[in-house]
Amino acid sequence: MTLLRIAAAGLLASTVGIATAQAQGTVKIGVIMTYSGQFADAARQMDGGIKLYMKQHGDKVAGKTIEIIRKDTGGPAPDVAKRLAQELVVRDKVDIIAGFVLTPNAMAASDVSQEAKKFLVIMNAATSVIMTKSQYSARVSLTQSQVTETLGHWAATKDGAKKAYTMVSDYGPGLDAEAGFQKSFKAAGGEIVGSVRMPVANPDFSAFVQRAKDLNPQSVFTFIPGGAQPAAIAKAFAERGMDPKKTKIYGTGELTGDDALKNMGDSALGIITAWHYDHNHDSKLNKEFVAGFRKDNNNINPNFFAVGGYDGMHLIYEAVKKQPTGNGEQLVAAMKGMKWTSPRGPMMIDPGTRDVIQNVYLRETKMVNGEPWNIEFSKYENVKPSGDL
Repeated sequence: MTLLRIAAAGLLASTVGIATAQAQGTVKIGVIMTYSGQFADAARQMDGGIKLYMKQHGDKVAGKTIEIIRKDTGGPAPDVAKRLAQELVVRDKVDIIAGFVLTPNAMAASDVSQEAKKFLVIMNAATSVIMTKSQYSARVSLTQSQVTETLGHWAATKDGAKKAYTMVSDYGPGLDAEAGFQKSFKAAGGEIVGSVRMPVANPDFSAFVQRAKDLNPQSVFTFIPGGAQPAAIAKAFAERGMDPKKTKIYGTGELTGDDALKNMGDSALGIITAWHYDHNHDSKLNKEFVAGFRKDNNNINPNFFAVGGYDGMHLIYEAVKKQPTGNGEQLVAAMKGMKWTSPRGPMMIDPGTRDVIQNVYLRETKMVNGEPWNIEFSKYENVKPSGDL
């Protein structure tokens, strides 16, 4: 069904007004994620964050009952994501669309959000351009520019790296990550000695890691999507003898997630990452978040997908409190400039870009009680979505 048929059916939010289920006492949220396929673990984490927030704060906001309707894209499938978003609007009559582990799916659903005038909350997908696709969207996760420009600047100015090789997944977030790191690294006096882009779907990383090793660079920056892939590239680094003690290895937080660290063991020690969240972050709120998540999820630690789902629900709840019978335009206006303290630390929705302003933390993988942990040693506060420090 096309968006024009949605409009013809009289289902656009601008014409529906308070005749929606929202005005009748229910706020329907359509959550689109990768509940199956290679990114299913990421969706389970994000859904765990959503469930934990609702468990802690209840399912009623401003007298309205929050109802979640879940849809599975099965992986990076923009056509499927767009169809599901249309179904949520037309058939399920949702008030809000949320979720999105992956950029292609978020981009597709943003088209629906824009034409149907539905508030859309991006809980992970991190490509910068997404936010230009719908004026009714907001993002609570990160932008690649935030973390990779921070990391490139730190590597060149604080860690003594003068030359770097970059290897990224060949899709939107990977290209953003590559551009951000290279931009700030070169601006701080560093030199990019080579680069490679890797297939995003089921890649074998061995050849790419070997290519980097053959150049014997002083440092390597890598980006791959979260889910199953970090463990695979971690294995390739270990098998090819890419030792962080000899070659500086930089990455975003996906690189040293729990599963990847289990695969790397001692070979992970010394890897430096820049990221917005890790379950080891030392704050009272985060300890409570981690404890609650572990209790409900078989003692699994929450990751950045989980905190994205958790903070996405916070944004939705607070927007609904301000506009309990609001349409998409009113809800997105309600969240602009919103500030709160997350398990990750202080954060804010930029009123101009509708994107997230937050701290970016530098972490080094170290052995703690016989296990590799990501240990914070520095932070950049209130980094803008553009990555400007």
